[in-house]
Parts: sequence; structure tokens; C-alpha cells
Amino acid sequence: MVQTSFLLMAMYEARPLIPVEWVARDFFSHLSPENLVRKISAGELDLPLVRMDKNPRCAKGVALVDLAAYLDRRIEAARKECQQLCG
Repeated sequence: MVQTSFLLMAMYEARPLIPVEWVARDFFSHLSPENLVRKISAGELDLPLVRMDKNPRCAKGVALVDLAAYLDRRIEAARKECQQLCG
């Protein structure tokens, strides 16, 4: 099994911090970047948001390792649900 973090490193050219716009585009296409930030800030998504400074308009991103962990948790939850449904 290939680790999610390695796949993300290839996808994002080994960037340690992924801009929130890219995360929204690639994994939350139903949300605008602004709505993704709102959901994360409200605690609706278990995904740490990195703010580059205290200014509300600063650049925001998600650490690659945190995104990988989030995706792994979602994948595991989907597998458990499938197992329950399919027996």
C-alpha cells in the first residue's frame, strides 16, 4: 500500500504547505476556498489550517502531512462503512 503522504508529495511537488485554494480545488470542489476556511475555522472539518500571520487576509494553507492524515481518516471511515453495509 502506498502512503498517502508520498502521493501528495508527488502531486504537490514536495511542498510542505499546500495553499487552501489548491486543497479546495482538489479535494473540496463543492466548496470555495473561503467556505473551506470557514468550515475548518468552525471546527466542522478536522483539518488544521496554517495562517501565515495574524492578518485575516494572510495566506492560508494546510500542511501536507495534515492533509494526508485527514484523507487517511476519511478513507478508513469509508472502508468501515462499506464493511458494515456489505458484510
